[in-house]
This record gives sequence, C-alpha cells and structure tokens, in this order.
Amino acid sequence: MPSKQNTLLFRDLRMDGAADDKSRTVAISFSSESPVKRFDWYKGVEYDEILGHDAGNVDLTRLQELGVALFNHDRDKVIGAIIDPELDTNEHRCKAKIRFDTDEFAETIYQKVKAGTLRGISVGYTIDNMEIVADGKKSADGRFEGPCRIARLWTPLEASIVSIPADMNVGVGRSYGQDIDAEELQSFREYQKMRKQQEQQEHQKQLADLENLKRELEILEMEC
Repeated sequence: MPSKQNTLLFRDLRMDGAADDKSRTVAISFSSESPVKRFDWYKGVEYDEILGHDAGNVDLTRLQELGVALFNHDRDKVIGAIIDPELDTNEHRCKAKIRFDTDEFAETIYQKVKAGTLRGISVGYTIDNMEIVADGKKSADGRFEGPCRIARLWTPLEASIVSIPADMNVGVGRSYGQDIDAEELQSFREYQKMRKQQEQQEHQKQLADLENLKRELEILEMEC
C-alpha cells in the first residue's frame, strides 16, 4: 500500500456558520473527501488525491495539542486557536472551531469573517500513508475508483482563514499544495512530448548506426 509523503499540502473550503460573538468562535469544516487533482511529476500522470475520513485515517493530535489558526498560512499571522477538532465519520469531514484572539490584527480578520468578506478556510497537512488505486480499479473499501490516491493516514497541522480559497467543498475550508495549474500542466505535457520525440529520434539514429555498421562488416567480409 502506500507511500509516505513528506510534502506539506493544502486544501480549501468555506466557513460553515456564523460567528458567535460571545465566545468569539466560528464553526468550520477543514477537510472532506472531495478529490483534488494532483500530478505525479515522476510518472507523468494526473490523479485524484482523496483524504480518507474513516476511523483511524486522521491524526488530530497536533491540532488538539497545538492547534493554531493563521491568516493565509502565514506563521507570523496567528489569529487564534483551533478548538474541539473532531472527525465526523458519518459526514466524512473534519470539523472544529476557530477562537479568535483579541489583538488588533486578529480583530480585523474576525470582523471580516463576521461581515462575510472572508469565508475561505484552508488546511495544511501531511500524508503518512496512501492507498494507490490504479485506473479502472476500486479502492479496498470499494468506495473510490481509480486513478486515485487515498490518504489512509494523514495529519492536519494548521487551519487558515484565506482570502482566495481554491477548493470550495468544505466550510469557512482547503489551500496550498496547490491543485495543478493548467498552464503548468500543459507546459509539462509539452516537455514530455518533446522528450518522447527526442528519444524516438535517438532510437532511430541508433538503428541507423547499427545498420551502417552491419553493411560495413558485410563489405569487409566480401573483401576478405
């Protein structure tokens, strides 16, 4: 099964509910099983990345012990704390609350959240174990069809309020590890095409060289 990824990834969602002024909190969903397009640069293939939300799939220890809320994933812009993180196996989501601090910057972000100006949420996470599902095959639990890679053990590290979220399938939700940029993907495909043409040309040249060598040997044999 699977492989470990040390890369820090991100996903975006949207805020779930309105802010509670008394507690200065807002409920969020920070992950779901919505697939995100990724690209394997080594194999040159596109695939769906899915975060598993079954029991045992998510390690919430980091958020429970040190959970902080950031603005746009900037470690120098802490706006509050992540409280009550939980895995909802029925809805296949991870949920929590952000409790906003009272300093000037945090208050500015809090007011923008209250006003509905900022509604994007993004989670930063790492993947420790993946189930790789080949094209046309189904995952071990039969719920997902390949080509996809399912995180069977992953760890959320922080959650951010973001100004421009990328994936809107979760609440005030996922961002970073950025989904594949269309222009970047096209450039890579063109590079792959060029490399394939170069390899074909090199192969044809090698065949021609072998054919020439064969003829030279035949001539030498005739002369002898």
